[in-house]
Amino acid sequence: MRALRILLIIAIVLGGIFVAVDRVAVNIAESKTADKIKSSQRLASTPDVDIKGFPFLTQVVGKELDEVDVSLSGVTATAGGHSVNVTEVTAELHAVKIDGSFSSAVAGRAQGAARISYADLSKAAPKGATVGYAGPERAAKGQVKVTGPLADLLEGQGVVLPAAIKALLQGRTVSAYSTVSLNGSGAVQLRAESLPALPVPGFDQRLRKAVDYDLKIDGMPSSIKLNKVTASEEGLRFSGEGTEVRLAG
Repeated sequence: MRALRILLIIAIVLGGIFVAVDRVAVNIAESKTADKIKSSQRLASTPDVDIKGFPFLTQVVGKELDEVDVSLSGVTATAGGHSVNVTEVTAELHAVKIDGSFSSAVAGRAQGAARISYADLSKAAPKGATVGYAGPERAAKGQVKVTGPLADLLEGQGVVLPAAIKALLQGRTVSAYSTVSLNGSGAVQLRAESLPALPVPGFDQRLRKAVDYDLKIDGMPSSIKLNKVTASEEGLRFSGEGTEVRLAG
């Protein structure tokens, strides 16, 4: 009986040592993977990497990780030559094939998502325009609200307003609901469903250019294609998926 207790104690101790070694190994692997992703994706900061599954060492022996979650910062969107911060970019990677040194990592399949706040969307908008939450019913349709002083929007498009016309437009604000969509290349498009009639003829197209604009999100692995956008009170969330996503190597 005493011998059985001793064997049980030894098994528990060895199991604890294995768990400790396994966790140390996974921490080292997460750090090395994060560095590789940073260099291969040319990121400004090191991403957070979380390797799922236990035990980790048996996954390494099989050279395939069940799941790896990556959270990125320092990612930008560009619009009209301006860079805008993307609040959050995440990727959930499955069946990640690796080599022994973690110098190469390819995910069999992956889901990615990015989120941009309305404040940052406004920074990317044409001069004079502000992007905001459109309410639950409009948001359910993938719409946002774009507003701005009419004179500022037109002048932002290079329209020179005579003093008399500027005085006529003083205090007038444009408010439009824009549908957000993704085109074939993954760029984000904001398009107003309708615009108010202007008191001065001939400026309709200029106003349309001031309200409609495109965004391109950089930093997402190129093989993850964004294909869905949803609106909420916090901002816009973009998501997509891909296969054979190369993270490093």
